[in-house]
Amino acid sequence: MNLDFLHFSFLDVLDIILVAVLLYYIYKLLKGTVAINIVIGIALIFLIWKVTQALQMEMLSGILGYLLSGGVIALIIVFQQEIRKFLLMIGTTNFKTKRGFLNQLKFLQSEINADTDVDTILKTFTAFSKEKTGALIVIERTNKLDFIANSGDKMNALVTDAILESIFYKNSPLHDGATIIRDNYIIATRVILPVSENSKIPARFGLRHRAAIGVTEKTDAVCLLVSEETGEISYIKDGEFVLYKNQDQLNEKLKKDLSE
Repeated sequence: MNLDFLHFSFLDVLDIILVAVLLYYIYKLLKGTVAINIVIGIALIFLIWKVTQALQMEMLSGILGYLLSGGVIALIIVFQQEIRKFLLMIGTTNFKTKRGFLNQLKFLQSEINADTDVDTILKTFTAFSKEKTGALIVIERTNKLDFIANSGDKMNALVTDAILESIFYKNSPLHDGATIIRDNYIIATRVILPVSENSKIPARFGLRHRAAIGVTEKTDAVCLLVSEETGEISYIKDGEFVLYKNQDQLNEKLKKDLSE
């Protein structure tokens, strides 16, 4: 019996690790989105194609083969947002420092963002909601947001209710724009975010909402914002509004997303 396949070289191990990392990133990008259903559909078509090939069903296997081989361009169109986010993730990876590299390989750490003080953030935002004080924060996850943070004023302040209140105080010069949080530290204020061009966003949502949707479309960051008009607190992830029943459920959802 030939057992050559049991002998692994260093390159074989490296190949497996790189494929695992690639699949992990793809899973993180597609998790919780409609695109994951498309991937499952493509996998089922591929499986059926292999079965029809094994059963020598030439006509059906030929049709499925052409469908799969000619669908590359269609896949690029369908997954253009996910591909953009993937390339952005790779392009903004900080390999210069150990900490920056580990932030990208998040699965090597137990809870990289577990220290983000969600309770303090939501407590402050609840107060903003009652006072109808407009606010927008972006919480970094896997994708580095340095390329966005550079458009604002850099800071290095621990997240506290006093700091957040001073930033979003209506007469504060730091009130305009977004505030970026990384590992429970405010790293930038007055940040200019990319505005979403999605025509399906209802007209009642203003520039603050469009900016929050825009940055979560292009990165895996999450956004919390308070509307100045209604005082409503919105939670936005993957370019969509995350629905919640009460503050406790919002707290639970945010903590879960930051620990993934």
